[in-house]
Amino acid sequence: MSMFEFGYDEEFTDEGRLNDLIAAYEQRGDSAYFDSDALEDIATFYFEQGRLEQALTVIDQLLTMQPFSSDAWMRRGVLLNNLGRHEEALDAYEKALSLNPADTETIVNRGVTLDSLGRSGEALEAYEMALRYDPLNDEAYFNQGVTLERTDRLAEAVAAFELCADRNREHPEVWYELGFCYDRLGENARSIECYDHHIDIDPYSHDAWYNRGIVLNRMERYQDAVDSYDMAIAIQDDFASAYYNRGNAMANLSKLREAIDSYKRVLELEGGDAATYYNIALAYEELREHEAAIRYFKLALAEEELYAEAWYGLGCCYDALERFKEALAYFTRAVEINQDSVEFWYAKADCEYNAGVLDEALVSYSILLRLDQNNREAWLDFAETLFEAGRFEDALAAYHRALTLKPDCANAYFQQAKALFALGRPDDCIRSLQTAFRLDPTKKEAFRHTYPDLYRNIRLRLRLGLDS
Repeated sequence: MSMFEFGYDEEFTDEGRLNDLIAAYEQRGDSAYFDSDALEDIATFYFEQGRLEQALTVIDQLLTMQPFSSDAWMRRGVLLNNLGRHEEALDAYEKALSLNPADTETIVNRGVTLDSLGRSGEALEAYEMALRYDPLNDEAYFNQGVTLERTDRLAEAVAAFELCADRNREHPEVWYELGFCYDRLGENARSIECYDHHIDIDPYSHDAWYNRGIVLNRMERYQDAVDSYDMAIAIQDDFASAYYNRGNAMANLSKLREAIDSYKRVLELEGGDAATYYNIALAYEELREHEAAIRYFKLALAEEELYAEAWYGLGCCYDALERFKEALAYFTRAVEINQDSVEFWYAKADCEYNAGVLDEALVSYSILLRLDQNNREAWLDFAETLFEAGRFEDALAAYHRALTLKPDCANAYFQQAKALFALGRPDDCIRSLQTAFRLDPTKKEAFRHTYPDLYRNIRLRLRLGLDS
């Protein structure tokens, strides 16, 4: 933070007079005489206009008149720091401190420059020195907090920022930084409180409204998050990140059309972006508008060819359209890019089963189960595929594994029964069915309609309690 803060001389507080002074200086420059107060006002004007090189020229002119002014050397240091000339800034601060060793403003600004150079330890020493001279110096506490935050010492940063806030409740930036630190520490409610306090001081802080929305979204307060993003956008209409996260919150609210509108606004502002195309595609997929989803998944892949989730999304769309051959090509590409994704292998295996290529499905299920050995649903699907392939013993083993993971699964007992029957074990088949019916009585009617051949062959309706 810059501490180049000093007001205009009282003689030039009138805007017209100040403009006359600036015009005179720019017309005559150093060929005319300007007293030190006038030069300070001119330098301040240039600084506040962001015309830093011109402000530095004026301060150097002032130093030719007052070479022993510690304040002028300090201001030179601030300007050099803002110009990114940090080592020269340190030299200026050293000169200022040689003239006024206890000037806390210079000491704090020196700390800011040291922090910019990555010399955080020396920066913290500078702030401690300033606080020894002036224990109530809110800027020393604030910049101490900034350095601690940058070095991920968040709890210490919070303590420093809180001390700053205790000394200056209206500090323009401390509540924002506290909100950010509490956010990173996972203290969402306190983060919101701090952002709200900052907004009370600066209601047009679009960054604070935006960060507030991020925290609210994490808290699953999605509508509040949307409202916060809307405020950020009202203040800065081209705030692309706010539109993007607004889209995420709208998607979380299942307001998919509104989400798509927000994402498309991001594209208008920033052009093609893989993540934005992907999110639009997901929204269209959830709306079951698969052709539109396919178009945007492909746009995402045009931006980022190795976007595995987009290949997977394409596969899901074509699978939903029952275009299994195309779906399998896309699922295959997804698992080539990310071979450790259980979700991708599961989708590929299911699609292969639906396409009737059982041997390939069995390979995919096997890989999936190596990655996730305790996936009960996958074991059941693997067992069903083994059964369909005529590998009854292997199917029975897979059903058994599923039941070890969930012993009270009626569906597993129900499906296991047909493998037992196929292996010529009718008594075991009956026991498996009885267990399924006990766990879920609705399986009785399902048995009659789902497996009519097995129902007729067992011919044990009385023992099973089945009605004609």
